[in-house]
Amino acid sequence: MASKHPRGLYVLFFTEMWERFGFYLMLALFTLYLTEHLKMTEAEASSIYGGYMFFVYLTPFFGGLLADRIFGYTRAILSGAALLGAGYLVFSIQNQTAFYAALFLMIIGNGLFKPNISTLVGNLYPQGDSRRDSAFSIFYMGINLGALFAGPVGEFMRTKFGWSLAFATAGVGMAFSFVIFAALRKHVTLGDTRSSVAAVLDMPLPAEYEDRPDPPAVERQRIIALTVMCLIVMFFWMAFHQNGTSLTFWARDNTDRTLHLGSWSWEIPPGVFQAFNSAFIILLTPIVVRFMTWLRARNLEPNTPAKIGIGMMLTAASYGIMVIASWLGGDHGKVSMVWLIGCYFVITIAELFLSPMGLSMVTKLAPRRMTAMMMGVWFIATAIGNYLSGFIGRFWKPWKHSEFFTLLVVTSLLAACLLVTQYRRLKAAMPPEGPLEDDKKQADPQPAVAAVADAGY
Repeated sequence: MASKHPRGLYVLFFTEMWERFGFYLMLALFTLYLTEHLKMTEAEASSIYGGYMFFVYLTPFFGGLLADRIFGYTRAILSGAALLGAGYLVFSIQNQTAFYAALFLMIIGNGLFKPNISTLVGNLYPQGDSRRDSAFSIFYMGINLGALFAGPVGEFMRTKFGWSLAFATAGVGMAFSFVIFAALRKHVTLGDTRSSVAAVLDMPLPAEYEDRPDPPAVERQRIIALTVMCLIVMFFWMAFHQNGTSLTFWARDNTDRTLHLGSWSWEIPPGVFQAFNSAFIILLTPIVVRFMTWLRARNLEPNTPAKIGIGMMLTAASYGIMVIASWLGGDHGKVSMVWLIGCYFVITIAELFLSPMGLSMVTKLAPRRMTAMMMGVWFIATAIGNYLSGFIGRFWKPWKHSEFFTLLVVTSLLAACLLVTQYRRLKAAMPPEGPLEDDKKQADPQPAVAAVADAGY
């Protein structure tokens, strides 16, 4: 099988890169805009942020169904890109009516755009094509390159030119995304010939499991396991998406953001700190992949439930760092930016262990006739976690920061404990695994990390 990737992959790479640039630029400034320009309280801003993130992750389920049955993927992506671009431009009008109209446009646009571009990536490759895993890894780098520069560019535009031009810059990024895809979509027409349901199911399986339905008892066991995992992932996203609320407020109000180099000094804008997650993803992904490969070669690699448990423990540890930072001065004043950067570093490792592993579990455990539906349930659980991330924001002001971050430590540990109590059930539900072919042992071992691309980051 040829090792060269189709041109369509690179069309989708740059389309997604510019779309994510616009999305994360807006997100880096979202709660700052609500509190500083629209004069909302932190609790109000967090609640709106949580509601927005809930619908952003809920609508892709319906957007995928519409693309399957009515639009096709190409038209769904173009429609979504146009709505997203319009939403960012309306956002730049700077009044509350325009703000809510912009949210509506962006939510609908994301629902049409996000699930279908990820589907096209997988659809460019036939079943069993070993290039698919590395293709998603390449695609995922596009996501993080867009996110990496979004915060710094957004803060620069806000500081130099004001809110309107900052949000208009997100619209310009979306325009680039639209033009690239519209001009070069002929290279992805092959990917528009399979349904998204087929794409989810189009995964190589060991021959002994091919086309054989599981017994009802096994199906029930696996559905229960997936339900447990949905509960766990809600706690993770509740903690992870504090990057747009409490961690942004902490960066603004409780972090010494000034860099000193001799007589020169520079104050880092608070919206820039979200870029550390993307930077760490790019830096740490190959390290984590190689470490897992090293463990696998020695039969020491943790199984999927164990990796998810490690991810939740690391999530708790990341907010444990913030608890200590609060005790050392962050409750009432400012502390070194090293604490916040350290939190982002640890939670990024947690993300690499947990998010792709969770998606992997869905594709492994869901009965084949229900895979698309269970994937939808997974995204709904993610949406609920995002809503909760904003819901708990009401406690940011009335509580001490150390108390707020302790809540996130406790909820993450509770999720880890839930996994421990259900570990045997989860492990027993996992289907047997093994390489399909001898040469698979030498294949690029990145499917789990690449799967984050489908999670909508």
